[in-house]
Amino acid sequence: MTGLVVALTVGANLLVGACIGLTGIAGFLLPIFYVGLLGLAPVEALALSFSAFVVSGLLGAPAYRATGDLPLRRCATLSGGSLVGAVVGVLVGLSLPSTVLTTSLYVVVLLSGASVLLRAGRAGGEGSEGTPDVGAAVLVAVGAATAAVCAATGAGGPVLVVPVLMLLGFSPRRAVAVGLLNSVAIAVPSAVGYFVGGAVSAQGLALLGPAIVAHGVGVVAGSRGAARVDQRALKVVVALGSVAVAVWRLLPAL
Repeated sequence: MTGLVVALTVGANLLVGACIGLTGIAGFLLPIFYVGLLGLAPVEALALSFSAFVVSGLLGAPAYRATGDLPLRRCATLSGGSLVGAVVGVLVGLSLPSTVLTTSLYVVVLLSGASVLLRAGRAGGEGSEGTPDVGAAVLVAVGAATAAVCAATGAGGPVLVVPVLMLLGFSPRRAVAVGLLNSVAIAVPSAVGYFVGGAVSAQGLALLGPAIVAHGVGVVAGSRGAARVDQRALKVVVALGSVAVAVWRLLPAL
């Protein structure tokens, strides 16, 4: 493992962590960095990415709790379904051939980026502070379904969970807050599952420490600067970049 690989890993995790701290999204960029730029096997990429998502969820959610934007009871119900869905997703991810898993990753990234663009382009709605009366069964089902997709493809968590919660009536800030904390319920079983069930190389293990530390620093820095950054513009930049990369990687397979 070269110093350049470590430096790139640290830089990518700082950047993605900062974007998550600022907007709650961008985690889906980590797997494509590991696969597309470093050339790691998909299982290694998912193991490293989900380890970082544990950190971003734990560090990013308290700021929203402090402002009253994190309904813990609803989040706990959603996360109960996510724990089950994540286990199913890991089993699916480990059973897929690497080419299928890689293609699935880029398809989900493409759809996630397009979803972010559509939401960012909508006028209004950012100031709503509602928390809807959604039944526990609905939240469990949403948690299980989104976690299964996230765990199987490395899409993160908030980028899929947040749009669904907003459709159910959650305000944008509360949807992001719930999505961040819920991502821990997805990331813990996913990281453990891919490390235990996959053939993670010595290089992948060596990158784990620098990646987690850099990711945590990025999340903390991003959350502190959230009030001073145009989050809608940043989301558009992140989404455009992810769509461009996904299309570029998918074109040879068409």
